[in-house]
Amino acid sequence: MNVFKEFQTLVRREVEALAAEGLLPAGIDSANVGVEPPRDPAHGDIATNAALTLAKAAGRQPREIAEALAARLSARPEVAAAEVAGPGFINLRLTDAFWRDRVAEILSAGTAYGDSDLGAGEKVNVEYVSTNPTGPLHVGHVRGAVFGDALSALLAKAGYAVTKEYYINDAGAQVQTLARSVHLRYREALGEAIGEIPDGMYPGDYLLPVGRAIAQADGERWRDLPDEEWLPEFQVRAVEAMMALIRDDLAVLGIRQEVFFSERTLHENGGIERALDWLRERGLIYTGTLEPPKGKAPEDWEPRPQTLFRATDFGDDTDRPLRKSDGSWTYFAADIAYHYDKFRRGFARMIDVWGADHAGYVKRMQAAVRALTEGKGELDVRICQLVKLSRDGEPVRMSKRAGDFVTLRDVVEEVGPDVVRFMMLTRRNDAPLDFDFARVQEQSKDNPVFYVQYAHARVRSVMRNAARELADLDAAPAALAAAELSGLVDSAELDLIKRLAAWPRTVEAAAEAHEPHRIAFYLYDLASAFHALWNKGNDDPGLRFIIAAAPELTRARLALLQAVATVIASGLAVVGVTPAEEMR
Repeated sequence: MNVFKEFQTLVRREVEALAAEGLLPAGIDSANVGVEPPRDPAHGDIATNAALTLAKAAGRQPREIAEALAARLSARPEVAAAEVAGPGFINLRLTDAFWRDRVAEILSAGTAYGDSDLGAGEKVNVEYVSTNPTGPLHVGHVRGAVFGDALSALLAKAGYAVTKEYYINDAGAQVQTLARSVHLRYREALGEAIGEIPDGMYPGDYLLPVGRAIAQADGERWRDLPDEEWLPEFQVRAVEAMMALIRDDLAVLGIRQEVFFSERTLHENGGIERALDWLRERGLIYTGTLEPPKGKAPEDWEPRPQTLFRATDFGDDTDRPLRKSDGSWTYFAADIAYHYDKFRRGFARMIDVWGADHAGYVKRMQAAVRALTEGKGELDVRICQLVKLSRDGEPVRMSKRAGDFVTLRDVVEEVGPDVVRFMMLTRRNDAPLDFDFARVQEQSKDNPVFYVQYAHARVRSVMRNAARELADLDAAPAALAAAELSGLVDSAELDLIKRLAAWPRTVEAAAEAHEPHRIAFYLYDLASAFHALWNKGNDDPGLRFIIAAAPELTRARLALLQAVATVIASGLAVVGVTPAEEMR
């Protein structure tokens, strides 16, 4: 149950009841009635703006409506008090019994607690990573990979039908450079002294096994042939080898995408021409000359007629070229075709996760999607800012294997996938993130992933102790869901339950905003509330979780703890982290 959604429905019903009594106009529109937590928890559990949104249509003062509505709400069994505040807000305090009932609800649902039908099965395409297939993934790709994967899991939990996709940029100059670099390593594998890797080539040692594999399979077949004969073959083999490497890199983070879409296929099967023909038929492509880019001196600018897309008709700052001066398609033309293909595959809702260096590309791509879908499609681009690696405050040195960057594997092998995944979500995606190898492994409250994992591990430890100390206790979730919970009366216990009950709302709000970092934030706050209760029990023996002389109270507290572990596990599943059974 999303408590706030349930009360929104309840408030709207009471508005209908007031209309039936003649206190409000018949058929009054309550669509804008909102229900949310008060800004100050001291004001209550739930606040509604209903009276303020209805006053104009009702022709009455907001406080007059609020007092009538509060009187009806206060009569409900789950409402302990309804108070009118300010110009007409209504603050509700819910009964302790209502909150305690949420514990049984959580235990009955298990980790499916928080699942939502918000998305109603709508198809969503989430494209992330999509780095050029020219080498292993580096730390700059980690954040987008984790963000995209967590966002996909979040949307799935919120009821969307999610497809996780990788766009392979396997056409263009960088793939030719990759093929030439592999050819060098191939010749090296045949015993040729190649000397220093020329500038502009990819120098990393990760290409050595690719060259060796080709040499072993084909011998000297490609050594002395002209470029045009070996280059296409080496492009295909190099990309295949790099994509295998990238898939393996993603797998160490637990990331597995369903679709790998090749840009090259758009060039080979006429996909670009089809998409642009569609735009051309609607008068959205023309031949014209652009103004000089801002900051360019006139003598540096060579105006020439170009094939242009009318991007300004759809919110962009300027119209965009579709062909290069050599007559080949621009990257933008291929990207138009790619998103057109997504839409034709049934994805009206698309999410792209890009690096910070692509921020200037957002407007044109969103303009293209509006044009291609005639406004029926939506593209949300999420930019992931840079990750700064350090160790005790000092910058981390580059990887020898990669040549000039720190690889994803370097990071994961040192601290583990769970730490990497959680820490990448401890800041908003559009804010820079500092990743200090020493600090992310600290066992302290300042380390969010430890703090959350420690909460889950503590619960499991209590459960193991209870099994040893209370032989007759059935601590299965189903049995604990039937426990008598009236003994949960301490303010710290009730505060913890309220935080647990906020999980469904958190899922829906984070999914609607496309912000999976909210899940990590929520888990940290939940862990804080749990640790506060644990510490309170250390100071007051009467609040300890296991009291042999009070078996019913113990069952109630174990039920609460199992609910904590369940929600933490549910949240960590979204983040892609395995809950800890014990801390070592």
